[in-house]
Amino acid sequence: MPQPSAPDCKQPPGRFEPVINPSKCEAKGPCVPACPYNVLEILPLTAEEKASLGFFPRLKAMAHGNKRANAVRVDACQACGKCVEVCPEKAITLRLRT
Repeated sequence: MPQPSAPDCKQPPGRFEPVINPSKCEAKGPCVPACPYNVLEILPLTAEEKASLGFFPRLKAMAHGNKRANAVRVDACQACGKCVEVCPEKAITLRLRT
């Protein structure tokens, strides 16, 4: 359940969205508990997602259980940046939704 706005969350819900670079994400997961709005989850890669990866990113994905972070509740994102800060692979950016 989303929590009330924190002082460091600068945007209204849904204006920005987290973008996860599939070639960098290792599904270590510190982004999931860091998000106060439950925007992210670690999920298995689909067959299409695996097929879209290059050779080395596919090997990396296999080594990390064929999982990655996914933005599942984008409309709740308030662009606080906590997910970006804690990602050890620097795989997450925030993008303005159009």
